[in-house]
Amino acid sequence: MTAPARRADDAPRHALPPGLIHDLRTPLGQIIGYVELLVERAEDGEGKSLVPDLQKVKAAGYRMLRLIEDNFFGIRPATPVPEAVESREPAESTQPAESTKPAAPGSGPARVPLARFITDNTESILAEWEDFARTCTPASGGMDIVALRDHAAEMLKVIAADLGTEQGGDEQSEKSKGNAPAAEASAATAAEEHGADRAGSGFTIEQMVSEYRALRASVIRLWTKAHGELTPADVDDLTRFNEAVDQSLAESVSRYTEELDNSKEMFLAILGHDLRTPLGVVFTSARFMLDTGELAEPHLTLMGRIASSSTRMVHMVGDLLDFTRSRLGGGIPIVRGDVSMGKVVHEVVDELAALHPERPIEVHARGEERGEWDAARIAQVLGNLVGNALEHGSEGTPVTVTVGGGGEEITVAVHNRGPAIPPEQLKGIFHPMKPRDSTASAASGPSGSLGLGLYIAERIVHAHAGTIEVASDEGGTTFTVHLPRTAPAD
Repeated sequence: MTAPARRADDAPRHALPPGLIHDLRTPLGQIIGYVELLVERAEDGEGKSLVPDLQKVKAAGYRMLRLIEDNFFGIRPATPVPEAVESREPAESTQPAESTKPAAPGSGPARVPLARFITDNTESILAEWEDFARTCTPASGGMDIVALRDHAAEMLKVIAADLGTEQGGDEQSEKSKGNAPAAEASAATAAEEHGADRAGSGFTIEQMVSEYRALRASVIRLWTKAHGELTPADVDDLTRFNEAVDQSLAESVSRYTEELDNSKEMFLAILGHDLRTPLGVVFTSARFMLDTGELAEPHLTLMGRIASSSTRMVHMVGDLLDFTRSRLGGGIPIVRGDVSMGKVVHEVVDELAALHPERPIEVHARGEERGEWDAARIAQVLGNLVGNALEHGSEGTPVTVTVGGGGEEITVAVHNRGPAIPPEQLKGIFHPMKPRDSTASAASGPSGSLGLGLYIAERIVHAHAGTIEVASDEGGTTFTVHLPRTAPAD
């Protein structure tokens, strides 16, 4: 086939953006390549009658390529283009157009695997990451470039390495479910450290998630811009890239949440600790003034209220400290000793009866009452349970505390009469910050409860290797504590 006549060398050539010239030549090269395949198949099969028409389509494609080469010029694009469609000046060749073999179907710029692209273009990707991070105000206001990028470069390195690793169908399925292979337990991943740093820097979780969206979009946009048309291999790269980004995001969110929870609980622990000193002064001073017997009314009544309120606050702070200690992994410490359960019960009941003279509290004890427990902690459990019974029991009805001594364990049951607790509330009654509502509550005014009492009681019982359970019906509510008499063998 003869190539069309070329234009005169002195004819003017028009300038176009290099990217446009490249983008025009690439699909034309692909069209010609597809047509050549169709010609070969037609000549080998039953479609020989189609060959002349296909040859005309191929010739038209070559004419369009020649028109682009002869009429427009531009700087050669940085990305490689198929040899068949490279630009040549008119004087460089006099060969027919057909003598230059077009690219095979689906070809374009030489394929660059996404893993290699990320490695080679890390700086460009990080620049866009940084630009987005700067928009996450006010947290990013005082951060320098190192802080903004923090572990992004290492995360890109991990993602690129993941893309370059062989992965079977089962592995891909597990990763898509968030079950990627665990990292070394001794070292946090870059994504985990990123989540921790973002929590410490004041980023919201929405801002951190948006960072990953921006990273994902930047990589895909830059890659496809440099890469051209996607192939089936590219789709696999993109799928695995999205899985790797999702894995990093999951690690960052998990660590972010953990850091945030720890910081909140640490704040509560510090607050509770710092409150104890001034509260202790208030309580001690109030008790001293009352014990002197020199106060007259109305000062005596007011001082009694100060002492009562400070007592409740001291208990609240104690619960808060126990709560944060248990949540931060330290558990509630106990010191075992030889204890008479009957004696502890009577001491707690006497104290609460003085605070609630209008409510009768009955104690029934039978069997052996001694065992190895932490007396102060057991008193805390009983104080919380009896106080809860007084608060939520019906007015004018007694609270009953029953102590039963068996062979290997002792039981303490605290019962109050009143409306039954709804089943949906029973399920989470020992959860922290879940106070039980009761329309028939006998308590009036501040009860001195953070909703931690039952949670702390359950934690203390658990520390003694015991159990606590609750039952509630129309006859009232009963909390029953089961405690082994001795510490279990290790």
